[in-house]
Amino acid sequence: MAKITYKRPDGTETVVDVSAPNTVMRAAKINNIEGIEAQCGGSAQCGTCHVYVDEANTLPLPEMHESEDDVLYGTASPRRETSRLSCQLPVSDAIDGLVVHLPETQV
Repeated sequence: MAKITYKRPDGTETVVDVSAPNTVMRAAKINNIEGIEAQCGGSAQCGTCHVYVDEANTLPLPEMHESEDDVLYGTASPRRETSRLSCQLPVSDAIDGLVVHLPETQV
């Protein structure tokens, strides 16, 4: 079980407990968190689950695959150094405490 914090651009945040095998994207959808569209359902094709991993993050995240990297160049909100597709971030005990910031828009 991992606690994931989703921070909206207006500063509000939602903390949810998520069990494996889920992704940060699926956890947002299950918990009705606004700001994650996930139009492709988690197949890393649309970029509408774009998040910014908190800059203070020290938790081990998987390396970015080439396909995720490519999709992040076409997101509606600007790509940053900390940009990730939340569908590519699997939930595990190792990411307990992860904080992600939601972009201004996904579409």
